[in-house]
Amino acid sequence: MSDKPADSEQTLQLLWTRVRQRGDLPGFSKVVSSILAAMRGEDDRDFNMASTVLSDPGLTQKVLRLANSPMYAVFGRDINTVSKAVVVLGTDAIGHLALGVKLIDGLSVASADSALARGEMEKAVLSGHIGRQVAAGASTRDAEEAVVCSMLHALGRMMVAFYLPEMWQQITTGGGMERARHVLGLGLDQIGRMVALRWGLPNTLVDTLKDLYPSALDEPLDHNAWLAAVSTMSLSCADVLFAEAPDSPELAAALARITEDYAGMLGVDASQLLLAVETAQQAARDDGATASRPQRPAGAAPVATAAAAVSGKPADAAQLLARGVADLRELSLTSSNAQLMTMALELLFKSLGFSHGALFQRIVKDGRYQARMCLGGKLQEIAARLTFEDAYQPDVFHAALANDKMIFVENARDPAFINKLPRWWKDALPTTRSFVVMPLTINRSPIGFLYGDWDMSVAPSKVEAAEVVPMNELRALLVRALQPQRPVEPTWNRR
Repeated sequence: MSDKPADSEQTLQLLWTRVRQRGDLPGFSKVVSSILAAMRGEDDRDFNMASTVLSDPGLTQKVLRLANSPMYAVFGRDINTVSKAVVVLGTDAIGHLALGVKLIDGLSVASADSALARGEMEKAVLSGHIGRQVAAGASTRDAEEAVVCSMLHALGRMMVAFYLPEMWQQITTGGGMERARHVLGLGLDQIGRMVALRWGLPNTLVDTLKDLYPSALDEPLDHNAWLAAVSTMSLSCADVLFAEAPDSPELAAALARITEDYAGMLGVDASQLLLAVETAQQAARDDGATASRPQRPAGAAPVATAAAAVSGKPADAAQLLARGVADLRELSLTSSNAQLMTMALELLFKSLGFSHGALFQRIVKDGRYQARMCLGGKLQEIAARLTFEDAYQPDVFHAALANDKMIFVENARDPAFINKLPRWWKDALPTTRSFVVMPLTINRSPIGFLYGDWDMSVAPSKVEAAEVVPMNELRALLVRALQPQRPVEPTWNRR
């Protein structure tokens, strides 16, 4: 083995070549881009976040589980929809939750065939748990931001272990992390920051990925430096937890040393930091979605996809609708129009088990109706095609709007009914069996409508009499909420 330090440019060139050959960490960077776009957006920010999470059934369940965890018990609500989670907890908190969950999932897939990468992934997950517990105890800090920063602090390690295993072997067998700069020509935290920039992560997050070791400070750390210090400490604790035997004197001494070194820097008592580490260990053990997840045996069926997850209308749809409308009635007092419409669309979509759901807005100046929010399948990808003129045509959509009546079409494939369906609908949704149109009308003038359907992939369903009552209550609630603020067009995209 050469004692000459490696050339950093050659290391990076080899890393990018391997990334091009194998692709980015599977399933992670694309979703990260969607989540970050939703967090940065000006218009429809809440809906875009909810839509991004809802497009991934596994992510939806994990975000809802975390949103209902004891950490958020202070909100005193049963959070049963993603759009409600966004309203109650905030777009940024849900964005950080989603980033953390997708990072875990992406790394789990990436490391399935690499014991080296999997070990670093498990450390990253544990580091995230530690970061969350430390930040949760510091009331002025954002716990979910600390989770993402603490997990991503190991990004450089994971990239090297996954894409450059031969170099990672040299590092781990030749002196540990201290040898990384000699083997690679640059620090692991530098590699992590370069990868994060390449993925388009925010500069504020990238800044937290640098190693920040204990030092005597005259002034408190700013927000990013505090997160960098928490992340460095969390990963250091994860390292020793994996390196030393449980309950050994060596482990206790190492953790005590790390927490004492960082206590003053973080402004958190050393005993509180130790308690955070202990709590994080238990949380990591309890969380089946993190470390030590069993790998899928060869030949076993893959995890259900979004398409396979669709199961049709729930048996208790009427009760789900009634509870949801009661919830919305309370939240409508403090929610924006956009938030309220997002929650209403998701309520219908989930309670009735729709294959697709959409909110159409009337754009008066253009003389058209246009889908503004879409859920289910790939509907968001074809949203631009979901549009039609507002001038009356003899079809079922205009009939519902003109009469301000909710319409349910049980069999859209009935030859006797086919002529009442517009061309745009038949072209965009060729597999739909049944659908509902719920007009929203103010002063006898339609401003839009809610749409939901069941396609041929689910069991035949219909709207029952018990469901009509809460659906009409929902319609009335939305109209009342929109009416006082309505100018020429509804302000659905204002926050």
